[in-house]
Amino acid sequence: MLIIVGFVIILTVGDILAPILWALVIAYLLEWAVTALQKKGVGRLTSVLIVFAGFIGLSIVIFLGLVPLIWKQGSRLVGELPNIMLKLKEQVLELPSKYPNFVSTEQVDGFINSLNSELGSLGEALLSASFSSLVSIASLLVYIILVPLLVFFFLKDRHKIFGWCSQWLPQERHLAERVWVEVNRQIGNYIRGKVVEIIIVGVVSYVTFAIMGLNYALLLGVCVGLSVLIPYVGAALVTIPVALIAFFQWGLAQDFYILMVAYFIIQVLDGNVLVPLIFSEAVNLHPVAIIGAILLFGGLWGFWGVFFAIPLAVLVNATLDAVKEHKKQTSSEDEQLEIEHQPVDAE
Repeated sequence: MLIIVGFVIILTVGDILAPILWALVIAYLLEWAVTALQKKGVGRLTSVLIVFAGFIGLSIVIFLGLVPLIWKQGSRLVGELPNIMLKLKEQVLELPSKYPNFVSTEQVDGFINSLNSELGSLGEALLSASFSSLVSIASLLVYIILVPLLVFFFLKDRHKIFGWCSQWLPQERHLAERVWVEVNRQIGNYIRGKVVEIIIVGVVSYVTFAIMGLNYALLLGVCVGLSVLIPYVGAALVTIPVALIAFFQWGLAQDFYILMVAYFIIQVLDGNVLVPLIFSEAVNLHPVAIIGAILLFGGLWGFWGVFFAIPLAVLVNATLDAVKEHKKQTSSEDEQLEIEHQPVDAE
């Protein structure tokens, strides 16, 4: 019932509660630092103030130092899109002469027509985005004010909030508590591990792109770092802009191949070295289950569904394991009662 009620709330008013969800994720991430300070003898309120001040300082550095640079590179990329598309058309028009057995003129014409329609829809989208920019700025200001405030109260009054929520739960909730302990352990490891993975992959990708002299290195590095939020799918999607920008900058030259080899080495090291090292005790789900969760929850809940796909899959998996264990325990107790109530034959 708790899971059903939670899903109903998310699907109906999830967009309205987005600031609370962001604050919960950040507070969950910062809680380990508060707990670490408390273990060293620092009081709860003092620990919260220290961690919260560090969070605010880091946020200011990111928003004032990093975000303007990313915005500038994104604006440049949008401005150069017509030239990129023109070069793409030129490359496509040469395909029938280079590969007449594989590509026909009719196929090229169909692709060019679809490309022109996509450019028209892109222009309309940019125009509508410019008109709605004031609304976006207003929403951003609300997030800037509300989210840090909520994070502070979630950290400061954590026990009060849990106590208030627990009073509405049934007294007999051993199954729910068992699920919560497992989910809390795995999700805590998952969130902290993902943040570390995003930072490492993003920084290494940016340094690689910058050394190679790739255009929009910072923007692409941030995209590659954030792509790890969507396992398997994110890496495949972010490969497309990296390859396209490298191709339009250098063509099929030596620099293009070197960059793509370096990029794939980063992806291989991330999937085979970094992820097992960081998540050795975290989420234990099969890749098919992870992809299925991304598709299911992403289709139901959009961005938040993709963001919380693995935690939600962990929740479902932990619930099923707890129910299965509970059934085994109940059947064992029933068998024991039957044995105790069996009549004893007299000698």
